Amino acid sequence: MADEGLRASRLERLALPLGGSLTARTLAVNLIPLLLLAGGLFFVDSYRRQLLDERFKLARIEAQIAAEALSGATTARQEALMIQIGKEQRLRLRMFDASGELLADSFALAPPSFAFDDPVAEPFLEDFARWTDNAVNFAVGAPTAPPHVEPADGDTEGFPEVTRARELGYTQIELRSAPDGTPVISTAAPVGEQGATLLTTRNAVDITQSVRSARTQLLTVIALAMFLSTVLSLYLASTIIEPLRRLVRATVLVRTGREREVEVPRMTERADEIGVLARAVSDMTGTLRHRIDAVESFAADVAHEIKNPLASLRSATESLPKVKDEKLRAQLIEVAAHDVQRIDRLVSDISEASRIDAEISRAKFEPVDIAQLLRRLIVAREERGLDHGRTVALSTAGGPFVVMGVALRLERIASNLFDNAISFSPADGTVEVEVRREGDRVVAEVNDHGPGIPLEKREHVFRRFHSDRPEDEGFGHHSGLGLAIARTIAEAHGGSLHVEDRANGAPGARFVLDLPGVE
Repeated sequence: MADEGLRASRLERLALPLGGSLTARTLAVNLIPLLLLAGGLFFVDSYRRQLLDERFKLARIEAQIAAEALSGATTARQEALMIQIGKEQRLRLRMFDASGELLADSFALAPPSFAFDDPVAEPFLEDFARWTDNAVNFAVGAPTAPPHVEPADGDTEGFPEVTRARELGYTQIELRSAPDGTPVISTAAPVGEQGATLLTTRNAVDITQSVRSARTQLLTVIALAMFLSTVLSLYLASTIIEPLRRLVRATVLVRTGREREVEVPRMTERADEIGVLARAVSDMTGTLRHRIDAVESFAADVAHEIKNPLASLRSATESLPKVKDEKLRAQLIEVAAHDVQRIDRLVSDISEASRIDAEISRAKFEPVDIAQLLRRLIVAREERGLDHGRTVALSTAGGPFVVMGVALRLERIASNLFDNAISFSPADGTVEVEVRREGDRVVAEVNDHGPGIPLEKREHVFRRFHSDRPEDEGFGHHSGLGLAIARTIAEAHGGSLHVEDRANGAPGARFVLDLPGVE
């Protein structure tokens, strides 16, 4: 069993070269839509940028409104407003004078309204979520914001947006990253005419949460789709590719020719294309085996049939030098000549029988009128004296009698049937030939007045080298291939050739040639 499994594996590798696996191709094709779905990550990144743009606009408006409210207010009023705005909006507000010195900080005036999360103290799930964020950002090429660092002395050195706002006279915004990776939006807006600047800082944790939620949903859908696609692909492989592999293994074993008992699976339980293919391959294999067996049998028959006249020829030639009687020598020479003619006839008929299928498969079929073909053949045989005193009479009924085929091969059928009928007809007998139209078929009958053919022998006469000849006919005048060649030609034209009883119980045999007609 182990050897058989190893041999099957080797044969499978021979039939399925590296890179030709349909399973891998099926998986690849099914994963392409998932890769397109994965492109939704770029949409999520676009969603993140839209959220940031909206938050920038909001931060600009908030800073400008706060700066307007603080402008012209007393110091006490400014500090109260900064505490109130910072608490309500979860902002950190800082006021700088014209020289960049810190005047007031809402986090110093009141408890902080927010605090940055420490990534070290966060649970594993948050670390995993942050790692996923970074991986997706890297995949989509999202820009990385610089880290948010608070200056030690509280001046504006760490906030270039404050300097730009003071110098340019309008609001400036910067995006930075908190220690936990969440966005930090810093907005600097001029306050009044004294050169003071308001800096607001917001930790936009909700943006990260919204984007993370959208990405999680998308990744969940992608993972689920990939799982389902993989399962379905493997199921598809098991129902399509595995049966194909079974067919490949069986056909490779058949091709090696060492295991004739190998049966190609027919998969009769399958009504789909795979089942049709399996049955077609099985039928094709059976046909090939039948042809191989027929060729082997034919070769054996050929050897047997040629061996007999060769033995006779050898005996005659070996005896000839020893015989002094001129009469006996003449008889030996006649026997040798007869054997040579017999061998020549056998070789010619064998050659023709072996190449009929190939020739007809390559030949171009043309319209042939069977009645005209038979009429011309009958006249030609009479002129050449091939009927040996017998009469061949042709009658037709209906019409047309046109078929598609090779005229010379169809003529060979008729000639072989005429030879056979004349051989078994009385010396002054008549061979009756009838051609008629039956629906879409053209039927030609050759009737003789001989002894007829018993029912149990009617198929035997079409076997190769069958030689049941009349008693008065000399031995070796026929190869026994004539009727076999005729049937082969008929079947190659989509027709049939068989034997029937003559009508009304008349003695003799009736050979019926049935061919598809042409309108």
